[in-house]
Amino acid sequence: MARMLLGVLTVILALSLTGCGDDRPEKITQFQTLAQQRLNTLASMLNDGQIRNATLLTQYSNILAKQKPDLAPLLTQLATDATPNGPIYKSLDRRLVESKNAANFVDLDQQLSEVKNIYQAGDPSLYNDMLSDPVNVVADMSNGELGRVNAISREASQLANSADSSDGNQLVGNPSYGNWQTGSNGMSIWAWYGMYSMFSNLTRGPVYYDRWSNGRNYSYYNDVGRSRYTSPKQASAQNSTYERTKKQFNSQGRKFDSPYAKSRTGGASLSRQSTSSPKASSVGNKSSYSKTKSSSKYNSTYSKDSSFRNSSSRTTRSVRRGK
Repeated sequence: MARMLLGVLTVILALSLTGCGDDRPEKITQFQTLAQQRLNTLASMLNDGQIRNATLLTQYSNILAKQKPDLAPLLTQLATDATPNGPIYKSLDRRLVESKNAANFVDLDQQLSEVKNIYQAGDPSLYNDMLSDPVNVVADMSNGELGRVNAISREASQLANSADSSDGNQLVGNPSYGNWQTGSNGMSIWAWYGMYSMFSNLTRGPVYYDRWSNGRNYSYYNDVGRSRYTSPKQASAQNSTYERTKKQFNSQGRKFDSPYAKSRTGGASLSRQSTSSPKASSVGNKSSYSKTKSSSKYNSTYSKDSSFRNSSSRTTRSVRRGK
């Protein structure tokens, strides 16, 4: 009996010593605090007009709404991304709340990775780059009258990627604006949220996942920002859509590649924070959250708050182009 008791105490002591060496819970708490502070700062900067692409998004939407009143409801919705009420900011805010519940994650590594991503996504320079997608959507809807930002021209992008350049294509695949829904035939179709469904009237037909995967155009989210602006749950859903489509193709003796297997050409004048971000193709991989010896260590260019510089987000053309 004494030996058994001694054995139990030894195991308990060993476990307690192991627990003392795990600093992940402390780091999670630290990053949650830092992320909240950064999101608060970002909200203030959005409200004060200090995020350049947010200001452009508002201006572009107002200009185009006067020219095309029938698109005003859609443009008003797109312009919300220039505020803390937009889907991109609200997604980060929601993810931060969810990060405080350990039950939402497979392990501490995934939870820690998520709070780091939220913290980094709230960086003003990175967020400014992320807004280039809705800005460029509005720019493209103006038929070239309004200049694109942080990206090559619509024509050059279409040529470089042999891709679809229909209005709103930059937002397809981004869970802030819609999701992939699978029908009874096993085919997945992009379903827009709410007012964004007006994009369906501006395209040639439904956006099928397999066709989009093969011929998608460049977008900041899909080619640069996905690693930061996607929650683990969203990444899992994206991976499930891919695996399901791949399985369907394999059953037909055909090959299917992930839409993120290779990056598209199109980014320009991105911030240092964006150019140092991990590749979008790394999101959702099971290995992303594997336990490694260095998983508790974190060395990043985001370790210190970076100041936001307008020069990092120059437009490729003037706000309004002459004809």
